Amino acid sequence: MYQSFYTGALGAGTCMAKMGVISNNLANINNEGFKPKTAAFTDLLNYNLNDSENAVTELMAGNGIRMQRTYSRYNVEALTPTNSAIDFAIMDENAFFMLRDPVTQQITYTRGGHFYRSQMEDGYYLMTDGGKLVLDQNGEPLRAEVPDIEHMLEMLEEDYEPEEEEEDDDLDEDEEDDSPRLSVYTFSNPSRLSSVGANEYVPPENMAPILVENPNIQSGVLERSGTDMAKEMVRMIECQRAYSYALKMVMTSDEIESTINSLRG
Repeated sequence: MYQSFYTGALGAGTCMAKMGVISNNLANINNEGFKPKTAAFTDLLNYNLNDSENAVTELMAGNGIRMQRTYSRYNVEALTPTNSAIDFAIMDENAFFMLRDPVTQQITYTRGGHFYRSQMEDGYYLMTDGGKLVLDQNGEPLRAEVPDIEHMLEMLEEDYEPEEEEEDDDLDEDEEDDSPRLSVYTFSNPSRLSSVGANEYVPPENMAPILVENPNIQSGVLERSGTDMAKEMVRMIECQRAYSYALKMVMTSDEIESTINSLRG
């Protein structure tokens, strides 16, 4: 009797956790570059039996499930034109812009490319609307003076070729290759990235970013949110029904327990 009660209660709690994931996806339907999360579940019976070779458990079949983790797929979504030269969209999967908080120095990553020119003590820099600095291929803040932006946009063009000079050709090529440019990074296992809010992510300590050598970046457009309202609404209805069934199990178990106690009395 107690088993059915706790199984129903666990199922209701799991449905609430899944509802939180769905609600977050719907709340970010208008945020550029947002990637919806999907909840992954695991069966408690299998989890306990596989905990270790010598594990001793009294759990039996039908003890419910729990939400194990959430994950996102960082694929390319549809684009929205903005006519702003400093709005960018990454056309490569599993690739991100690198950001740095000027106060805490924390490094985060995002697919949202809605940037601004922000004035600081030594000039203009490319920043997000949350005040994060956009970093180049060397991990340094990208300057956003007018000549800097024009040169950066030229480097994004497919037919871009560095200007050649007669003297010091080798030195000029090295300097051109190392000139600041808008860069994106990828990871060996992007599914392990953790969301820190504001459409930003951080990798685990043992996973280093990998610079994408020839990224496909488009200017003047933004990547739309990956949330599909129709799918999320279907998932919400399914979750609400499962929640009501779990509560019904709890209420039925409680009623049966009350009947048994009254007969004993």
